Amino acid sequence: MARKDLLKGLMEAPAPSSETPAPPRYERGAIGAVSKSINDLRSRAIVDVHPDMIDDAGLRDRLDEDPEGLAALVESIREYGQQVPVLLRHSPNEEGRYEVVYGRRRVAALKALQQPVKAMLRELNDKELIVAQGQENSARKDLSFIEKASFAAQMVAMDFDRKVICDALSIDKTVISRMLSVTDAVPDALIRKIGSAPSAGRDRWLLLAGRAEGRSLDELLDAAIGPDSDARFEAVLAALQTPKPSPAAPRILAGADGDPLGQARKTKGKTVIELTGGGRAFADWLIDHMAELHRDWQDKNR
Repeated sequence: MARKDLLKGLMEAPAPSSETPAPPRYERGAIGAVSKSINDLRSRAIVDVHPDMIDDAGLRDRLDEDPEGLAALVESIREYGQQVPVLLRHSPNEEGRYEVVYGRRRVAALKALQQPVKAMLRELNDKELIVAQGQENSARKDLSFIEKASFAAQMVAMDFDRKVICDALSIDKTVISRMLSVTDAVPDALIRKIGSAPSAGRDRWLLLAGRAEGRSLDELLDAAIGPDSDARFEAVLAALQTPKPSPAAPRILAGADGDPLGQARKTKGKTVIELTGGGRAFADWLIDHMAELHRDWQDKNR
């Protein structure tokens, strides 16, 4: 009879519960092993949850709303159904409700369709939720550098240590430090206004961060204009482009009678004297008497 009950429990899908289940007590031997296997299967079971019972949770991981992408996902699910389950946890604040750990866009699409959400349920505290969200993000190739950097900065603001952040994003401490150097130098308001900027990688964000130092936020926000996030990034970077200093105007050289002999100009590391027209004969004399003139200059400066 006991084995029949165990197999019956294996075939039944678990009903979602808002209460944290007590740790199961396993019997020793074969019955205990089967009981543990059944409990493991239940923890991986897929349940249907009405989308209106699901709330958002965790950190913001996307900088762009992407309504076109969401509309495409809605049509895909309408035609083929939900192929990949989302991960939910029981709401710690309201009994009978759930919070999304990852799969926000799928939940939004199913809410638009008013179809039940196929989900796995886990008992997660806030720290475990954010780490799970970060691990899911690290496996996605569509998140840009700045979106991952922003996610890391949010974890720092919540007092997560660097090891946890590295584990959550599957990134080493050197990369995390570079990410945080960008989010420290670039105001969050500017990052939000620019958006994901998928074409701008780490090096270009580091360049922008270096140029943004000391600039006013209003100036940076005013520069962030464009039809998409990549265009806004380029506009800000162009506005921060340090203009090259204009070369100094050449100095006109004149003889004792006031007639022009040529010009002199100073550049970095050298001075160039050009004698033209009536100054060419003087240039020949100057070359022949250069040593004598230099000696006179040395004597005078002693």
